[in-house]
Amino acid sequence: MVQGMLTLAQLKKEVAAGTIDTVVAAFPDMQGRLIGKRFHAQFFVDGAYEETHGCNYLLADDIDMEPVPGYKVASWQKGYGDFVIKPDLATMRVTPWLDKTALVICDVLDHHDHSPLPHAPRNILKKQLERLSKMKMKAYMASELEFFLFDESYQSAHDKAYANLKTAGYYIEDYHVLQTTKEEGVMRAIRNGLAGAGIPVENSKGEWGPGQEEINVKYAEALDMADRHVIMKNGCKEIAWGLGKAISFMAKWNYGLAGNSSHIHQSLWTADGKSSMFHDAKGDHGMSAMMKHYLAGQLAHAGEITYFLAPYINSYKRFMAGTFAPTRAIWSFDNRTAGYRLCGADTKAIRVECRVGGADLNPYLAFAALLAAGLDGIEKKMALEPAFAGDAYDTSKKLREIPKTLREATELLDKSKLLRGAFGDDVIDHYVHTAKWEQFEYDRRITDWELKRGFEQY
Repeated sequence: MVQGMLTLAQLKKEVAAGTIDTVVAAFPDMQGRLIGKRFHAQFFVDGAYEETHGCNYLLADDIDMEPVPGYKVASWQKGYGDFVIKPDLATMRVTPWLDKTALVICDVLDHHDHSPLPHAPRNILKKQLERLSKMKMKAYMASELEFFLFDESYQSAHDKAYANLKTAGYYIEDYHVLQTTKEEGVMRAIRNGLAGAGIPVENSKGEWGPGQEEINVKYAEALDMADRHVIMKNGCKEIAWGLGKAISFMAKWNYGLAGNSSHIHQSLWTADGKSSMFHDAKGDHGMSAMMKHYLAGQLAHAGEITYFLAPYINSYKRFMAGTFAPTRAIWSFDNRTAGYRLCGADTKAIRVECRVGGADLNPYLAFAALLAAGLDGIEKKMALEPAFAGDAYDTSKKLREIPKTLREATELLDKSKLLRGAFGDDVIDHYVHTAKWEQFEYDRRITDWELKRGFEQY
């Protein structure tokens, strides 16, 4: 069977040959998960590639897939109607880890006039990329994904109530070759599976926790990278499941261990993709004036965009000093204690690395928010503050802080004139409602920590 990307004509040949019999048509939901349908491949090539339909509650629910009251776009009162799920055939590919299966990413459109639904994550990113296109530029990005690998199945983890789980290793394995050799059965399957799906994998490595891994793929245009990101997460889980293992992308699954990040590398290029708009050989450390403005915009709006980099209660438990996760929204040169880092100084590969995001982020929303903030910096020619040097964890230094809780980040999002202007009021209201529901659900629950601490002592 052919591997990598597929055209519709190629898919038809594979279907006729019997090498593909299933097509997964899926869109990214608010949580960044793939949601959709499995088509009999013949039905798909006979016409379903044009469009299919789904219930509009799928972009108005929580992570448990419960319909959430209070959304403007979908409700019981409105009857939870349909929206259009339209395959983007440019994203179609083989998924080698699933037998005879292809996958295509879809856009979500209005059921009546087929206009893009404004609150759909992929459409939100596309809107910011359209702004860039009008400026005769394009964005390149890469998101590094970290996760924990467990010597458990998802079923056994559930049966244990997610307590006393066995990680694939038992000591810190950052860049550690011996320990990652023990995990190579899963990681080789992931690297080769993703490569076979048309995602150019660079490498995998051990991270700063027992059983913690990182997977890196080649820099790409922002929309392609976001698509790769969600396919990677879904693919890693499916591959692990097939091998009797489990993977978690939680930002902080264990208080005593490192968190899972999703660092986002970003730069702007000319429309033809040949010249970096961030590189100036005569600039400080090779930084162009545009790059300085872009980074200044991200710093100026760092608090407002944090929700899209850290969308859950758990996300904020990752921001702990001394864990390689940032606590301050400042920029620095080669310094992993800062929220924003300059990489590739004095080269054409010069870029901004945002270290704030966790592996639980939705890449479409995170990329869109970073672009909106950066473009505001460019449009207003914001001056870049001096680079920070030293230990950004040092609490004696008065530095711009990353919001400490989802509640704080939600308030900043709600008040953001930048994001309301870039995304639209209805879109921001939609995600503010999502954030408030997440907070409400947490606030009314009793945690294991409370029980252990207070069952006898209170």
